[in-house]
Amino acid sequence: MALAGKTLFITGASRGIGKAIALRAARDGANIAIAAKTAEPHPKLPGTVYTAAKELEEAGGNCLPCVVDIRNDADLERAVQETVDRFGGIDILVNNASAISLTGTTETAMKRYDLMMNVNTRGTFLASKLCIPHMKKSSNPHILNISPPLNLKPGWFSNHCAYTIAKYGMSMCVLGMAEELKPVGIAVNGLWPRTAIATAAVEMLGGDELVNMSRKPEIMADAAYLILTKNSKEYTGQFLIDDDVLTESGVTDLDQYAHAPGNQLMPDYFLDDAEKFRDEWVKENKPSADSGSSMGPLFAKIQPLITAEVIANISATYKFAITEETPEYWFLDLKNDGSAGPCEADKEADVTLASNAQVMMGMFTGKVSATSAFMKGELKIKGDIVKAMSLEKVLNQVRSKL
Repeated sequence: MALAGKTLFITGASRGIGKAIALRAARDGANIAIAAKTAEPHPKLPGTVYTAAKELEEAGGNCLPCVVDIRNDADLERAVQETVDRFGGIDILVNNASAISLTGTTETAMKRYDLMMNVNTRGTFLASKLCIPHMKKSSNPHILNISPPLNLKPGWFSNHCAYTIAKYGMSMCVLGMAEELKPVGIAVNGLWPRTAIATAAVEMLGGDELVNMSRKPEIMADAAYLILTKNSKEYTGQFLIDDDVLTESGVTDLDQYAHAPGNQLMPDYFLDDAEKFRDEWVKENKPSADSGSSMGPLFAKIQPLITAEVIANISATYKFAITEETPEYWFLDLKNDGSAGPCEADKEADVTLASNAQVMMGMFTGKVSATSAFMKGELKIKGDIVKAMSLEKVLNQVRSKL
């Protein structure tokens, strides 16, 4: 019960990894302030600060739900002060809140850019700034950022430069603050998952296939617990990977964390493991020399299946670029008239998907998941990533009729 009586302030803890970390602390009888924006139920994602607080109380913790927009200074200042007033101080800060948009430079709206910078980098910096004065009074103070090692290989910037900058801003806070706060005994570390984590957001984007290639959030919670219970004066300035933390502490059964034990796991972003996984997958799925796209007959079958309901639900246009020796370009209009067929290379679309013929055909026939191919680096996506992931739902609906 190492965290009994300790006070944690966790951002973005109404669901997913943040809530899992909070639940692990609650089982020790910790005091937990959860700072999150979700006061009302999200139409697609489960959980609010209030439902999470109820779960934490039932698990044995004392919880203070704080409705906070981490981009708003006054919101965060109020939440920190309420936490100190309620529990008498703050021992641990977990900077978990994060925004993501896996879009290229020209496809990233500045509103989305500002959101990622303000939530990821600025939010982490501000929460730390506000909590540090109180943490100086703790006997074992820790700041833990859910952020990756600073891997500067260009591939981690080229496809989603804005997101990488914003996420690495959190990691740079680890690097700088760990050294800055060492004299006062406040530990600052980063923790990142080896694999994709089966959260509601991952399920919404990648469906069952991606979830079944993921680990449960509890692996991050157990790793965080081990970090946060170490001596803050001795364990600081590290970028840690969840399963490394566990195995170094003597955990040998990592299968317990798999959402679907036995399935191949999807490596997370920013790790060399992910590059190796991608390269092996590309090698295994390299198309044969005679693998024509056969997109013409396929699109002829698709067009009659596009209903007014599909168009109303999706409202997006898609261009498919088949990157063979002789490139092909195909267009699917799920915004206006439901048309489908060949197009020119310069045809404008809300989403452009580019890959080889085998991957593209596999997407339509069900042999390849667009989400998985994208995360493996074999499918390039430009434009609205959410609309791109919505395409998979459409294909699932019409696939049996192709």
